[in-house]
Amino acid sequence: MKNTFKHSKKGFLMVTLFATLLSFANDASFYSIKNDVARTALTLKHVKEGNLLSIKDNNGVILYKESIQKSGIYTKGFDLTSLPDGFYLFELEKDLEIKTIPFSVKSSEVIFEKEKEKSFFKPYTRVKGDLLLVSQLSLNEAPLEINIYFSNDIHSNDLELIHSEKIANTKTIQKIFKLSGFEKGSYKVICSSQGREFVKIID
Repeated sequence: MKNTFKHSKKGFLMVTLFATLLSFANDASFYSIKNDVARTALTLKHVKEGNLLSIKDNNGVILYKESIQKSGIYTKGFDLTSLPDGFYLFELEKDLEIKTIPFSVKSSEVIFEKEKEKSFFKPYTRVKGDLLLVSQLSLNEAPLEINIYFSNDIHSNDLELIHSEKIANTKTIQKIFKLSGFEKGSYKVICSSQGREFVKIID
């Protein structure tokens, strides 16, 4: 399998995309919190229809999940005081970005820890013709592992690993792979980063 990267309009488009994402990463005011005795009001700015909002515990177990129904500003009240003492987070999953808002509950008191907020950019995969573009903005230079599988039947377990690599120590990841054999089968691309896995089927 040939692995190539070309300096072209695609590269320019990705630089533009990364610049846009970086501006979002520096936006510290994407949400606001208002706590009272019995309810926490969460307001999110710049959401899109289809974004996913969830509450997870410290083990990653999903306690609440919803798909946002309207683009713009989202506001909802949550009774978090009934949660057992421990550490939790709100997670907002956007098209290319995942933001987390950590909080803790102790003796029915809800405390948000702004300094522990995190923003994670998903790997971006796009296919044009027989080219596969994989890119990611990794502000903390976390490694990205790319595994590409080929199969005559992508829905079976008979998958052949045809390419595997790990990219680290860089903030901007851009790779272009040339795919061949579309007429013979399909591809499965698995990108793994920071304990998360993202799958794309190409057929």
